[in-house]
Amino acid sequence: MTDTANQATQFRVADLRQNRETRFDLRPDANSCEALAKELGVLGLKKLRLAGSLQALGKSDWEIKATLGATVTQPCVVTLEPVTTRLDVPVERRFIAGLESPASDDDDEDIEMPEDENAEPLGSMIDIAQVMAEALALNLPLYPRKDEADIGEAVFTEPGKTAMRDEDTRPFAGLAELRNKLSDDDQK
Repeated sequence: MTDTANQATQFRVADLRQNRETRFDLRPDANSCEALAKELGVLGLKKLRLAGSLQALGKSDWEIKATLGATVTQPCVVTLEPVTTRLDVPVERRFIAGLESPASDDDDEDIEMPEDENAEPLGSMIDIAQVMAEALALNLPLYPRKDEADIGEAVFTEPGKTAMRDEDTRPFAGLAELRNKLSDDDQK
């Protein structure tokens, strides 16, 4: 794998050519993958790659069109056993000049999301390693689950009391009990 330290991951906007796309193929080394895996809280990360192009979008904006590939190992949400998932997803980002960043100093203030979820403010540099890390974080499986992993039914209650089961939470469970009680009263 190519070491990210030896490959340009940041492009200075002033140096980019307006009339030609800039191609990139970012393949972090094992140490970089391990550091990113730790940052994202996953068990393992292999074959990480972001390949695509950076091109002008109008007179002052820029666009990244790329493909993110990665093999991610996460703990199963049911058994905590390792689950390996292969990701191959398209990545699009638009860097727009003059776009205000939605950052806020006041935690109580609501922040309105822009219409284009792929739009970001254009700065003096475009960092494709950061784009790769963000795209990976957004595309990780939220609830990785091993095949045939089943939660089953867990029953907890205080000693001496009847435990509530999953069937008791069903909307008509109470009606069935009432029906049975009424039929028992009718037989007496």
